Amino acid sequence: MNDAIRALGNAFRGMLHPQMLALMLWPMLAALALWLGVAWFYWDSWSQWISALISGSEASNWLPQRGFDWVVRASALLLIPLLLAPMILITALLIASVVEMPLIINFVTARHYPALAKRRGGTVAGSIINALIAVLVFAGLWIVTLPLWFTGVLAPVVPVLLTAYLNQRLFRYDALSDHASADEYRAILESSWGRMYVLGLLLALLYYVPLLNLLVPVLSGLAFAHFCLARLAELRAQGGER
Repeated sequence: MNDAIRALGNAFRGMLHPQMLALMLWPMLAALALWLGVAWFYWDSWSQWISALISGSEASNWLPQRGFDWVVRASALLLIPLLLAPMILITALLIASVVEMPLIINFVTARHYPALAKRRGGTVAGSIINALIAVLVFAGLWIVTLPLWFTGVLAPVVPVLLTAYLNQRLFRYDALSDHASADEYRAILESSWGRMYVLGLLLALLYYVPLLNLLVPVLSGLAFAHFCLARLAELRAQGGER
């Protein structure tokens, strides 16, 4: 737990550097612009599809009988944002992971781990496969758990847990791909998965903070770079290596 908090603190300090300030806003803004543009062009089609889907279900008869016919009418306004939210999040995190993570790793290693040897256990193909698995699992769980959001109690909990999974799954591979060997990556994953999830959870909570949530994709990259490289340096120190 302390390791995760320390990594997050280092990430916040790193965000103040001009090099990171230049990176921090555009992943989320680009993702928002992309998906809001798509929604602008396809809103009518999506609304008709959702209305037709609900009209063909049992809810179309059950809800009006109990005075909830407004739910059917407002279905698009409720469901389209819920379906767009994960797409915006995924897009922003992918931009930070694929485009900006190499710059973030170089920034962190140059200032904190200049002597850490590169063993290049990761590959471009491995990064792509890892990202695909992360996105598919996250999107699938988001869709499957949508009914739980309407219970009220679980509405704030489920998105945080799912985003925590996405954060740690997406960034851990890229954080270590240049410096760790394949065996070192597996060892760190086995010993630190729980702490990685805690770090992902702390970052997921920041999406609820207005304005700060625009910075979270880059902040996540910085936090996982600090956490994973610190674990790698510790692992090598225990083995008498650098």
